[in-house]
Order: sequence, then C-alpha cells, then structure tokens
Amino acid sequence: MKQGKENQTKTTLKNKTEKTCGNSDLPHTAEETHIRKVVSCPPVLTVNSADVDLQDNDFYELPTFFNLTVQRYEGETCEGLFHGEGVACFEGGHVYKGMFSKGLMDGPGVFTQAGGLKYEGEFVCNMLVGRGTFTWPDASSYEGEVLNAIRHGTGTYRCADNGVSYTGQWDQGKRHGKGVVYFKQDKKTSWYKGNWVKNNREGWGTRCYPSGNTYSGEWKNNLRHGEGSMRWLKLGQQYVGMWQNGVQHGKGTHVWILRRADGSQYSQRNQYTGDFVQGQRHGQGTFYYAGGAIYEGEWRNNKKHGKGKFTFEDGHVFEGEFVHDEMMTDDLNGNKAPTSRPGSSILGPDMALNIECLLVKIPERHRDTERKEVECVVLRKARELRSIYSFYSRLGHAPSPDNSFLMSRLQLWRLLKDCNVHHHSITLTQIDNFIRGDETSAETHSPFTPMLLRRTLSCLVVAAYHIYHKDVVSQNHLLADCFSKLMTDNIIPNASNVKGFMFRHPDCAEVAVSYLERCWEVYQDYCRVIAAPREDRTMTCRHLLWMFKDLHLLDSNLSTARLLQIITAESQDPRNTSSCLDLEITFLEFFEVLLGSAEVKCQQVSPSSAETKARSDLPEKSDKAETSNAQDMESQQQVRAKVRERPQSAGQRDGGKVVQTRGVRAQDHEVEIWNQTIHQFFNHFFFPAFEHYQLVSRNMKEEKLRQDSQRHIAEAQARQRARQRKLELQQRNLKTAA
Repeated sequence: MKQGKENQTKTTLKNKTEKTCGNSDLPHTAEETHIRKVVSCPPVLTVNSADVDLQDNDFYELPTFFNLTVQRYEGETCEGLFHGEGVACFEGGHVYKGMFSKGLMDGPGVFTQAGGLKYEGEFVCNMLVGRGTFTWPDASSYEGEVLNAIRHGTGTYRCADNGVSYTGQWDQGKRHGKGVVYFKQDKKTSWYKGNWVKNNREGWGTRCYPSGNTYSGEWKNNLRHGEGSMRWLKLGQQYVGMWQNGVQHGKGTHVWILRRADGSQYSQRNQYTGDFVQGQRHGQGTFYYAGGAIYEGEWRNNKKHGKGKFTFEDGHVFEGEFVHDEMMTDDLNGNKAPTSRPGSSILGPDMALNIECLLVKIPERHRDTERKEVECVVLRKARELRSIYSFYSRLGHAPSPDNSFLMSRLQLWRLLKDCNVHHHSITLTQIDNFIRGDETSAETHSPFTPMLLRRTLSCLVVAAYHIYHKDVVSQNHLLADCFSKLMTDNIIPNASNVKGFMFRHPDCAEVAVSYLERCWEVYQDYCRVIAAPREDRTMTCRHLLWMFKDLHLLDSNLSTARLLQIITAESQDPRNTSSCLDLEITFLEFFEVLLGSAEVKCQQVSPSSAETKARSDLPEKSDKAETSNAQDMESQQQVRAKVRERPQSAGQRDGGKVVQTRGVRAQDHEVEIWNQTIHQFFNHFFFPAFEHYQLVSRNMKEEKLRQDSQRHIAEAQARQRARQRKLELQQRNLKTAA
C-alpha cells in the first residue's frame, strides 16, 4: 500500500461528538432535575467519495466531512484496496479493527476514537448499520440497533454517572415508541414505562416517582395531560380523572384516605367528585365526608362557594348559599351572615354521641347546653378514651401492625366489668338494653356485635347517667357531671387492668376465643329453653346453676358452693352469693364462669381418665358426632400450634440465639397447662354433656309428643264409642215406642 500524498487512502469522520457522560437524550424537567441534557449521536464513519466505486446511479450523496488520513494499515488487501481483516490507524489516534471490503469498512468491527468513545458492531460501506454497542469513556453505553450511526430501532442505553437507563424503541437517535426508563437502575424505585415521541413522554404511560407515588395515564411533552390516575403513597391520596399540563383539570375524583390514629379501628376516607381547574376544586362537585356528611353544589378555589346542599351525619339538611366554606343565612336585618346548624356536635364524626334517650329526660330548653357540656368533657378526655378503646379492641387478637381492630360487644363488657360499673346496682344486660336502639334481641346481647368508637362513648355516657344521676347535687350540666365522675372514679383508675379468666394472657385468650362461637350457640339454645316465650332471651345466675346440674358437670372438685364462688368472683360482695342469683348475666359472664370451672374441674384429671369419666354415662356417638369431635380436636391442635409458632421478640432472636429465663419457661409451661385444661374441659366434658342433654331433651320431647298423640287417639276413640252407644240407645227407645 503506497503512502504518498497523491494516492493516499483517505477517510472522513463526522464530528458531532460533545464532551459528555454519554447521556441518551433524557428529558430535563422540573420533576427530574438530576437528568442531564441531551447528547449527540456517536460519530459516523465513511470514506472520501473520490475513492468509492459507484455501483448505482442512484447512490445518495453523503454529507460533507473533514478527512482523516490513514497513517498505517496492517491487514489483508485486494487489488490495492483494504479487503479482509485488518487494522487501520488514523491521524489523531483513531483506530479501526475489523473487516474491510473494497477499501471500505464493511462487516463486524471496532472503531475507537482518540477521545475514548468506542463503537463495536456492524459496518456497511463505512456506515454504522445493524446492531452495535457504543461505549463512552465514563462507561456509559448503548447496545442495540443502529442506522447510519444513529440509534434507530430497539436498544438499551445506560448512563454510568447517574444510573439512568432506557430500554425500548428509538427513531433517528431519539426515544420514540415504547420504552422504559429507570432513573435509578440499581434500586428501580423511580421509572417510567410507556410511550415516547421524540424524546418526550407522550401518549399512555406509567410513572413511579422516588417517593413511591405513581401516575398511570396520558402524557404530553413530559407532563401529565389527558386522562389518568395518580396515587400519593405517603399522603394517602388518589386522583382519577382529567389532567392538563401536569395538574388536575376537568372532571375527576379525588380521595383522601385518613390516617389511622391511635385508637382508630378502621380507615376513613373523604372523596370529592366533580370539576377541577388548575389543580383546585372549582365548579360543580360533590364532597363525601368520612363521617357520612355530604355536600353537593358549587366550589371556588377549593372552598364551598355558591349554591349548595349540605347533608349532616344525622340526616339534617341545609340548602342555600355558601361563602368561603360557610353557610349563609339572613340575619335580623335581612343581610347574609355565617351560621351553624343548631345542635351540631363539636366532636369529630367518629366520636359523635347518640344520647337522645337521655336528652328526652331533660327539659327541652336545656338540651343543647347539656349536649355541648358533655361533649366538652368527652373532648377533654379524648386521648385517654381513644387509648382505652384501642387497648380493649386488641384483646383476644394476635398483634397487628396497623391496629385495625374494631371493638366488639364482648370487649366492651370486659371494659365495663374491669371498671366496676356493675358494682352500682346496674347489670351489663341493662346497659345493653339502654343503648339497643333498633337492634333485635339477638344483636343486643351478641358478643360479636361491632361497637364503633362513637357508640362506645355513648354507652359510657348512658351508663354514667344511670349510675350517678341521683348522686349529683346540681342538676345543671347533669350529663357532664355524671360522665366526669364515671371517668374519675371508674374508668381512669381501672381501665386496662384486665380481670377475669379470658384475657389475662394473650396466648390463653387466643385459645379461649376459638371456643366463643360454639359456646355462644350453647348459650342461645339454653336461653331459648328457659326464656320461652319471652322475646328477650337472657340467662340469670340461677339458670346457670341449673344448667350445670342438668349437664351433670358438678362433682367433688366443682361443687355447687365452688361454682357460686366462681360466679360471684367479680361481684361487689363475693361472699353474698344469694343476692346475685336472680341477676341477668351477659355471655361474657357466662363464658368466664365456664373458663373458671374448667380450671377447677380439670386441674387434677389426666386426659385419659377425663375422657373415660366424661363418656361413662353418655350414649355411644354416631359416626357424624365422632367426625364432628375429630374436627374440633383438629381445630384446637391448629390453635395450639399457632400459639407455639408465635414469633419471638428481637431480644430472644439476638445473634440467632434464643435467650430464655427461668421465669419465661415457667410462664410458657403455665400457659400450656392452661390451654390443655381448656381443651380438655370443652371437648371432653362441656360439649359432650350438652350434646347428651340435647339428645335427651329431644327424646323426651318426642316421647311426650308420642304419649300426647296416643292419649288424643284414645280420647277420640272413647268419644266415638260413647256416641255409638248413645245412638244405639236412641234406636232401641224408638223401637220400644213403636
């Protein structure tokens, strides 16, 4: 190959390279300030046109480039041209290593620019066409399809400096079509997946922001524009509707999920559906409040303004004009002035009191004052009341990270008994009847009836009135004084000091709770027998004694006297057993007696002997009964396994070693013994005895029906014979007379 000036082989290099980190035309927006500006495409390689053998008349002309001279070539040649595999070194330090064809770079090869930019891939007539990889000096790279040295087709770009990557479609060096950008490749917590138009997010796509917020919908010029939905994770908000230039604009629905405060039993949400203008509620719209209130009407700059209709939580309606979120009515001079609904509560919707049953006992002119005064007391004690509600709503449940439990009536009963409310000549059953409202008898006395915070507070106010209204000297602010006294004397000193057998230990409570439903069925069945035909089917202590006798559960360990001690354990005077025999008891008190009886009856009985003794006087069970018992035992084994598999604390897991003290082992042993005792009592004594009692009762009922039926038949036959004898006598008399 000659090196003279007159016959030097020359090559040109399209110089569009800028000093960058190799960023791939990523957009620079207010939301992504870390993204760098667009960089140009990699250089284009070609040869001087004077040295090219034209094959076709329609060969398109190449752009004008400055020439690079080949200083050295090592490799194969053909007819004086580079042909085959070789290495070409250009002026300025550029190097090409790869295949040549008729003096042109053609086929696979590697071109390394003096500045460090490298292309490795396919060449066609000195042009970069096909698949290839660009690598920048800072380790940024592009791998994919190339057309005329421009990214075109499908490829992946990665920026080493900031971790941004794009995988998808390209058109003339720009992101165009479908593609995915990860703004933090290692974490993948910030990304966009969707459509692109000339390096801009445009069309349909989903964006996940570093904060965890997400938007899915239409885009235009890198902004949310069109129909889409946005979720603000930490704020607990969501919007679905129309967007314009990045903000809510048009018809849409925005939802605010309220944070669950300590003591709150469930999440609440506000919701607005209507018109938005530049990100604000503006125009016609409807707002649904978490407490149940609704506003329908006009809005201006996020405020109720204009004609509207407001429906309060209790159903009262105000319809008229609003100005800056305030209801307007005519004053005495005929001018518009702000107003508030008479009797409106100062408490939030989750604490609003329902005490109409007490207000009717107070003169009408004082009712609003009485309501407001007792609400003020509740508001002052709100923190303590929420904490107490949260504590009791968790009883009997495994720990939950979001504290999302709703108090049941069973837990409310436990709260009232712990606070000694039943020591004031009032029973829990009476309190249930005071607050029953429109509930049926079954709902009123069911342990599973949910008790919202506001209903629990109403119950405490009602109980306070019935306990202390005769003791309060001044009749002014009667309800507030009664409730204050209840809080001071009963609730604050005693709440959270759990008594009884059921909730004294979390593991014990889980096992006991597993028997609630079946014991509730027993309670209902027995109440139906003793309470018929009364509608309000409840049980007294005397009935409970009869039940233990009917089921033959009393023995040397569990005597009548011992059972009475268990029944009266939480009464004001446990020694005075006779005074409580005719008091009505709730299901909690019934169930607590069963648990206490289990400890006494099964404390020294081994499982094998217990089963033998329990079944000695019972008839053989059918296959169905045996199957039911086996299912019960399997269920209790699952409960026991669940208790054993409870996760250990961080202190116990420290270093992968379980650290157990002697006290902890002793407590675990005590819990296990108690659990076995409860399983034994219910599965080998109580449930079999009640099933036997039901069977005997059914047989006796059937026998009585059979005897009654036979008696009716005999009486009918006797009457028939009497009529026959009378008819025969009449016939004889007629014959004699004839």
